Amino acid sequence: MKNIALAFILAVSFLAVQAQHAESDYLYTTKSFKDASPGKINAGTSHGNISVSDVPASQTRVEVYIHSSNGNQELSKDEIQKKLDQDYILEISLSGDVLNATARQKKEIFLNETGLSISFVIYAPKTASNVLKTSHGNIDLTGFEGSQDVETSHGDLTISKITGKLTGETSHGNVSVTDCNNDIDLSTSHGDITGRNCEGTIKLITSHGNIDLRDMKGKVRAGTSHGNVSGNTIGGEMTASTSHGNVSLEDMSSSVNASTDHGDISLSAASITGEIVTSNGNGNISLDLPKGKGLDLDLQGREVSIDELQNFSGTKEKDLIKGSTNGGGIKVSARTDREARVTFR
Repeated sequence: MKNIALAFILAVSFLAVQAQHAESDYLYTTKSFKDASPGKINAGTSHGNISVSDVPASQTRVEVYIHSSNGNQELSKDEIQKKLDQDYILEISLSGDVLNATARQKKEIFLNETGLSISFVIYAPKTASNVLKTSHGNIDLTGFEGSQDVETSHGDLTISKITGKLTGETSHGNVSVTDCNNDIDLSTSHGDITGRNCEGTIKLITSHGNIDLRDMKGKVRAGTSHGNVSGNTIGGEMTASTSHGNVSLEDMSSSVNASTDHGDISLSAASITGEIVTSNGNGNISLDLPKGKGLDLDLQGREVSIDELQNFSGTKEKDLIKGSTNGGGIKVSARTDREARVTFR
């Protein structure tokens, strides 16, 4: 088994190296803008990836990678040039403080025709704002301070180290956001979302996919229709919702509003800093809370139970617990058609 696993790892590593090498073979041209300090970058393509990262002004440049959009067909440099001249408009320019890198089709490319995949790799000073758009391709963005607007239809968004306002969307692809601070608004229709070490007003939405968050702080909203929402070490305000899936939150130091229609909710709080509101149409609710806090409890379900209930005054029945602990204080509510369970530790 160890030999098989090792062989598999080596095969994957070989393929990754081959893929990187193949990508470098597609380098069509590089255009440098020495010591330019663009305040804005506009990059757009229909079939291709866009990657933008920060460098000193002296290294500002745009690399263009071109290959056949048909992965099974290789084109010579002359064939690429011919198709480029015939069917596309390629612009790499600096106008004032705006750096443009765009590829547009002169005419519609039909399914039975061979088109081009035109990708941009852009290096620019970190103060720039970016507007990046592609239809079929991934977008990678890292290291900028200005406002950022990214959009693709079929591709992933990978974003890190942004301190300006960030807006992005994809229709069919995953979203990853890491080490970003400020307003963050990212969405996908069919894909997963991961967030790591971000702070600010954060909105992460998908329709069909899971959301996984770690080390987040601020006003955080995470929502999906068909998928799970998980979070760990989140401070501030947390709103988590799904229609068909579970909500699992651990080591929380935030107010929480968590809901699902079909799935379970589990929550463990490192500290209680605000209201905890949970609701569930068809699943269980489990809350693990620090003991000794003044709480106002409102728990309803088919069966409701509490471990280590101390200094309680109110009503306690099989399907209802309503009252206060330790003189009352922060609201904790749970409403479900199944079991609601609270543990104090």
